[in-house]
Amino acid sequence: MQRPPQEDFVGGKVTGDMLTSTFDLVEQMLYLYVRVVKAKDLPWKDLDPYVEVRMGNYSCTTRHFVKKMNPEWNQVFAFSMVQIQVSVLELNVKDKDDSVGRVMFDLNEIPKRVPPDSPLAPQWYRLEDGSGSKVKGELMLAVWMGTQADEAFPESWHSDAATVSGADALANIRSKIYRSPKLWYLRVNVIEAQDLIPGDRSRFPEVYVKAILGNQELISKVSGSKTINPIWNEDLIFVAAEPFEEPLILSVEDRVAPNKDVILGKCLIHLQYIETRLDHRPMNSKWYNLEKHVIVDGEKEEEINFASRIHVSLYLEGGYHVLDEPIHYSSGDLRPTAKQLQKSSIGVLELGILNAQGLLPMKIKDGRASTDAYCVVKYGNKWVRTRTIIDSLAPKWNEQYTWEVFDPWTVITIGVFDNWHIRGGGQARDTRIGKVRIRLSAFETDRVYSHSYPLLVFLPSGVKKMGEIHLAVRFTFSSLMNMMHLFSQPLLPKMHYIHPLIVEGSLYDKQTKMDRLRYQASQMVSMGLSRAEPPLRKEIVEYMLDVKSDMWSMRKIRANFLRIMDVLGGLIAIRKWFDQICNWKNPITTLVIHVLYLILVLYPRCILPTIFLSLSLIVVWNYRYRPRHPPFMDIRLSCADDAHPDERDEEFDLFPTVRPTDIVRIRYDRLKSIAGSIQNVAGDIANQLERLDSLVSWRDPTATKLFVISCLIAVIVLYFMGFRVVTLVTGFYVLRHPWFHHNLPSAPLNFFTRLPTRIDSML
Repeated sequence: MQRPPQEDFVGGKVTGDMLTSTFDLVEQMLYLYVRVVKAKDLPWKDLDPYVEVRMGNYSCTTRHFVKKMNPEWNQVFAFSMVQIQVSVLELNVKDKDDSVGRVMFDLNEIPKRVPPDSPLAPQWYRLEDGSGSKVKGELMLAVWMGTQADEAFPESWHSDAATVSGADALANIRSKIYRSPKLWYLRVNVIEAQDLIPGDRSRFPEVYVKAILGNQELISKVSGSKTINPIWNEDLIFVAAEPFEEPLILSVEDRVAPNKDVILGKCLIHLQYIETRLDHRPMNSKWYNLEKHVIVDGEKEEEINFASRIHVSLYLEGGYHVLDEPIHYSSGDLRPTAKQLQKSSIGVLELGILNAQGLLPMKIKDGRASTDAYCVVKYGNKWVRTRTIIDSLAPKWNEQYTWEVFDPWTVITIGVFDNWHIRGGGQARDTRIGKVRIRLSAFETDRVYSHSYPLLVFLPSGVKKMGEIHLAVRFTFSSLMNMMHLFSQPLLPKMHYIHPLIVEGSLYDKQTKMDRLRYQASQMVSMGLSRAEPPLRKEIVEYMLDVKSDMWSMRKIRANFLRIMDVLGGLIAIRKWFDQICNWKNPITTLVIHVLYLILVLYPRCILPTIFLSLSLIVVWNYRYRPRHPPFMDIRLSCADDAHPDERDEEFDLFPTVRPTDIVRIRYDRLKSIAGSIQNVAGDIANQLERLDSLVSWRDPTATKLFVISCLIAVIVLYFMGFRVVTLVTGFYVLRHPWFHHNLPSAPLNFFTRLPTRIDSML
């Protein structure tokens, strides 16, 4: 039997004799497949037929029919050959508990089938009684040996799920492939309305527009022109999913009191008839009649037409990519929504989900700890769910899947969950065991990377390792030139840069609106996948899409600060090394730097080549420290190992909070302390920038005069002495021996610190 890829061939190509080339990343698992199609000419009348398939200690049954002489089942059963010790397969046609007849097979005589061979044609077999004599009745069957690469594998009943009964339960343990709904940005440009009829004509109407699409609701600003012909010219942006089942409802409302709004008219617009915009060209607008009542969700109401109407420009934005997860680790397809603008794939990603080791028990079943684990993989709009391995802390899936790759600077997300719906879990939520993200750009082409990744979960009690998952990944791109060309292309479609989706508002407002759109997109994906059978439930989709990644977390603030300091560590090290040079800690090195500096000043054309040569040598030197495996979830990087209990409790708190007032007050005071530190840093940066500005703004006339005189002196010195001489003198002055140093700040620094700022004008 073929063994799975191991650590010792990471970076090498897969070789060996495989049963099928399409499943070469995982261990080939041998199965006996039995397809029970139908029966005819059964001997008894008024029987309730079903077929019992038995092999050793494993047995299963087809559906039961009532009083049917020629039943049709068309069901497939798969028996794993790992633990099978018998050599006979028995199929028994039964009526209740009575045997009608049977068919038996010798396992040594069963043919093998290897995809892409065509499916084995079923045949009619005469039934026999217990003594081996032929009886009336025939059973149509197909029996063959195959692997998990067989197309019948996902839909078949498995012997390792022998304890599961019921169609719903079986559907919840089978492997499935899902597709996310196609998402669009819907732009509603509310321009104006005409001839509104307010209820109270003695006052100036305060009119706004409310737009509703499904569970999304947006409200425009109150029109500045308080007349019966209000003008807004405001954009409202929604996320819409195909097929466009929900209509867009526009209602014009008058705010007659702080908590009282009166509807002046409504209109209902079906998205199937809306135009699609592929670039930033202006789109045609249209007038819609407003009605007092509209038909919503099939409820028939009286429609009263009148002269009021609304002027709106509606269109679907096809030039943008609808983000449903954070852009920093977005997966797969970042192409624009419109098919006309989409480019072809540049490679293929293959993922082999081999097994998991050391999983922790997630539930108590029949008085003992148990875990029913399955995996969910998300890349692009293709989601994969593996079969559920029943009651195992070391499940073996050995399933392999393939994705088209359109951009290698994306990640694939693999999540492991515990199935709570095998025995009718009702409203129970599947428990998350852990998640792994792998960035494709870390792979070399056409090489297999086999590695075990830790499954980590951050809980209110702290970080916990739930086990390990063994994955094999191979990324193959078709053209090296296409890959190199992608480096020069923007990550998102060009419309995101040429004509940003949200133009108006401050930077904070834009970010808030984009976060809202991303949340709505994730909810659309969640609703679409939850309507599949079996459903991919909301808690799974939100965990895979990292919906709550933008929520406040003290732990993440600390982790991001340490990330910044880690990156700046190299610059800090260079600064310390330069201080040692200036202080002559190593005289030989300082003299070498003097000579090198002299050469660069005298021959300035060598400066840039020297810089790039140094960078190249640094990169080559760091080659031996390169990562040997793709990165995984890092506990220390996430600051999850030393998070304070109160920080963990705050991170898992709901929004809005449900904690007691005294705890909220403590956290608010802590947040004010942190914000105060950030405020001081921002103030210091503003002070330095204002000092630079004051040199030319005459806020300190004396300082500005001195600056002008210094600039004129610099002009004369540079003109007569030359740039090289001035640069050489300045450099040797900085590198002078400590004997000539003094502890006081230099004159230019003293001058700069005395420049005025505007801090004294603040309240």
